[in-house]
Amino acid sequence: MSLHAPEFFAELRLPFHDHTVVGNTYFAVPVPGAPLRLRIDFTRTIHADTYGGLRVSVVHPDRGEIDAVALSFVDHGTFHRRDEATNTRTTTKQYGTFDSYHSPGQPPWAGAVTSGLRDAIEQYTAIWFPGAWDLPAPSRAAGRTALKAAAPPATRNGGRTR
Repeated sequence: MSLHAPEFFAELRLPFHDHTVVGNTYFAVPVPGAPLRLRIDFTRTIHADTYGGLRVSVVHPDRGEIDAVALSFVDHGTFHRRDEATNTRTTTKQYGTFDSYHSPGQPPWAGAVTSGLRDAIEQYTAIWFPGAWDLPAPSRAAGRTALKAAAPPATRNGGRTR
């Protein structure tokens, strides 16, 4: 069954304008013209068709994967509210995960709060792609066919401002 990956990654509201979702994987070019790419996959658990987090990796077209980090849903509170509301015990396979089976009309990750994951992705990618988060995030309603504006030139000012 579909994981509804494009909708999940749209929910993260990542600021990378040059991106696409292929299957269940998110690919982006966070810094235009730079050789490094970003790849985000769902991480599997020991249970069939069950996912416990995201794997964020930096990929070079010639050298392959440069670095990667696993971000668990449990560590980032993604399903804390859902699990608390349903009294899901921490010792069950449903705790802090989602599987590919779901109610009709709802994505399998229904109830996810993605702000913790988004913050972790921001911290990780800020190291590899300085300045990529300075641009405003695309709106959740914007699709791949939205008009793309030219990115301003990257400047190094030694610190980030918010």
